[in-house]
Amino acid sequence: MKKGNLLLWIIVGAIVLLCAGSCGAYNGMVSKQEAATTAFADVQATYQRRADLIPNLAKTVQAYAKHERETFEAVTKARASVSQIKLDADNLTPEKLQQFQNAQGELSQALSRLMVVAERYPELKASENFKSLQVQLEGTENRINEARQKYNLAVQDYNQDVRSFPNVLFAGIFGFQRMAKFEAASGAEKAPELNFE
Repeated sequence: MKKGNLLLWIIVGAIVLLCAGSCGAYNGMVSKQEAATTAFADVQATYQRRADLIPNLAKTVQAYAKHERETFEAVTKARASVSQIKLDADNLTPEKLQQFQNAQGELSQALSRLMVVAERYPELKASENFKSLQVQLEGTENRINEARQKYNLAVQDYNQDVRSFPNVLFAGIFGFQRMAKFEAASGAEKAPELNFE
């Protein structure tokens, strides 16, 4: 009888430990996943801030450089392309993230061309509206970089948790998948060419 009771207590203890471990692992993964998705929402909010600034910047430059129609069309097209891509943090695949990054890269290139146009007009550079918008845009670009770094750190923490033992066992059971990180755009390792013509 004592051996039977001891065996029963061992089985019950093992079940309790397994349940406690799985609950702890599950709650930890949920917490880290939420931190990563919140960080991703911050990235999206920062990109939205940039997209909201662009029409004002474009209008200000356009007032001085009316004949630069091609540049303004490129900015408008790139901004529209960015706004069409909808990402869901719960279903963030590397492919979707790459598509999002590519669209953002096109918008960055269009903005760079717009800033080159602006540099050709000394009276525009002296405009307080332009200066203010330029400062806001530069600040937004810094915020985007910082938000992406925070997101990547949160994803790294989550991915390490999901892949660590014994959490890797529970991650598969509960459906936790690795999350994708932001990566540098292709060609980012090359220094930009400056052209002052």
